[in-house]
Amino acid sequence: MAAVNDRFRGKKGAFKAAMEGIKNCQDVGLKVGLRFTINRMNVGEIPHIFDLIEEYQIPRICFYHLVYVGRGSNLKNMDLDHRETRKAVDLIIDRTKDLHDRGINKEVLTVDNHADGPYLYLRMLRENKPGAEDVLSLLRMNEGNNSGRGFGCVSWDGSVYADQFWRHYNFGSVLERPFSEIWSDLSNPLMGQLKEKKKYVKGRCAKCQWLDICAGNFRVRAESVTGDVWASDPACYLTDEEIALEKEHK
Repeated sequence: MAAVNDRFRGKKGAFKAAMEGIKNCQDVGLKVGLRFTINRMNVGEIPHIFDLIEEYQIPRICFYHLVYVGRGSNLKNMDLDHRETRKAVDLIIDRTKDLHDRGINKEVLTVDNHADGPYLYLRMLRENKPGAEDVLSLLRMNEGNNSGRGFGCVSWDGSVYADQFWRHYNFGSVLERPFSEIWSDLSNPLMGQLKEKKKYVKGRCAKCQWLDICAGNFRVRAESVTGDVWASDPACYLTDEEIALEKEHK
């Protein structure tokens, strides 16, 4: 793990230093979690990450799908293809279930690709797992991506963004206007559209049966690849058949 992590971080000894930091936090009673952004360079490390959180009693691991904007704009070719993404998500599900079956309590999250929710639900249906409808109910309650609606980002300098990735579109500053005014100012076209984004998405997203659960995934990722904020998110790995199934869950 050290070799891959040090190469990724561009610094020899980065992995060792990170592990020392984790131990220091644990020694003073701080809850520690890991964040791991999946890409072609490190996808093979996922099994080792599960081993790590078990061995070092780390209670939480958060697997991020790659969002290629900002400093990550040049990393599009580092993202997994759809088949590889499905394989990685299946592995995360399998290893999480293994922990649960052995009575080991860990928080395991996947983040930044809202196709994960429908994918998990459909897998549970295929495998006749109990609780599938409870999962669907929770997914409906969550409502998928909420950038510019349910959450936003206030940067260190007071700038307000739709989310932490959308740093190229500034809605204003909390040093000049209250956040509540900025966030509810629908005269800004993008802010107004993000409040009702399901009306504006195009392509596969517009006809997807999971739109109410996913909310069109990441608009900023669609914009990065296509130049169109409302185009389909290219990281959605659900097949055409999966997005067009009979709406038995309605």
